[in-house]
Amino acid sequence: MHMRLRDLEGQKLGICVSGGLDSRTVTRRLIEAGCEVLCFTADLGQPDEPNIHDIPKRMAPTGAETIVVDLKAKMAEACFAAIKAQAMYDGGYWNTTGIARAVTLRGLLPEMRAHGCTVLVHGATGRGNDQIRFERYTNVLDPAMKVYAPWRDPALLEQFPGRKQMIEYLQHMGIESPQQARKRYSTDANIAGLSHEAEDLESLDTSCLIVDPIMCVWPQFAPDVVQDVQLRFERGRCVAIDGEHVDALSAMQLANRIGGRYGIGLKNALENRIIGTKSRGVYEAPGMELLGTGLRAIYQATLDRRATALFADMSRLVADHIYDARWFDPSGRAAMACIQALAEHATGTVTLGMYKGNLFVQKIADCPTSLYNEADASMEQSDGLDPTSSQGFVEIVRCEAVALARAGQIHPPERL
Repeated sequence: MHMRLRDLEGQKLGICVSGGLDSRTVTRRLIEAGCEVLCFTADLGQPDEPNIHDIPKRMAPTGAETIVVDLKAKMAEACFAAIKAQAMYDGGYWNTTGIARAVTLRGLLPEMRAHGCTVLVHGATGRGNDQIRFERYTNVLDPAMKVYAPWRDPALLEQFPGRKQMIEYLQHMGIESPQQARKRYSTDANIAGLSHEAEDLESLDTSCLIVDPIMCVWPQFAPDVVQDVQLRFERGRCVAIDGEHVDALSAMQLANRIGGRYGIGLKNALENRIIGTKSRGVYEAPGMELLGTGLRAIYQATLDRRATALFADMSRLVADHIYDARWFDPSGRAAMACIQALAEHATGTVTLGMYKGNLFVQKIADCPTSLYNEADASMEQSDGLDPTSSQGFVEIVRCEAVALARAGQIHPPERL
């Protein structure tokens, strides 16, 4: 059902807010329309919010109460699930925003229901992915909850075509809006990372270097020295960093600090949106990239060729499901169950080297289920595989190759 402002009479609204200009404008406008509203903010460990409890203070002049729901631990567990699945999207970046929406809606919907809300209000635009994510997750997690999208309502779009009109409206309502210099891009943040997009970044002529990283430094500003970091994994989960025991939340916090100092996890991507358009984004995800690279090294040691191929298929499915707001779907849960089975043997300690945005494997140790046998792999004389034993296998492969050639089915291109 496409709700309009006129449809909200008699409903109690739960508004997802960030404390910004859009949030304050929509909240005040809905109160002016006679709606009963309650604001909600998910604490996802946003690195661009020094104090998440400043958001209720910023929202207070609108006349609405704001409830902050602590979802940091759940967000960190979602990060661990994405890392276990190696779930990277277009351009090989960690979809930090997509996974955050699953955690946000899973955490906020019960709170809204507990406070008597019957309509969820979100501030996503009609051109992006988040409108799909907010609404589909609401549909699957609480089908009876209605959804109102103010930035798809013609009445609000006409009244507030830009920032200027929103600032003027709030001032007219006696709500001061601090004058800020025009931002060159917008940012969405959580403990998994930050996504920067829109404004100047919409032009492909604009360098990604206009972004001022919050969790990272650009590689050229990272220390001019190789720094090692040791990661311990058990069954696909990081349990220690440099010998220090960590749970999911402390692991993400520590990995973000370590990776960020060395410019790890900065990506520029032209992604394929759910609605069919392309979008340009600059992403920071130092902890995800650091832990993900370490676990990938353990997978390389423990997965055989067919398991690796199966894992790649499941990983791609999970990445798409995270992006498409299908994290809780049966197919996504089945894929994660498969990945969990394949990760059962992913136990080991990996030492990574960090240098100006680069990661490389220094050493893998204490990996009891590793399939790597140095004697078998050696090009020198060893007690491993007898090289003469390969003769029969080579002849079997030759049989098929010769049959294809004699049948005239092999046609090499003129130019390779």
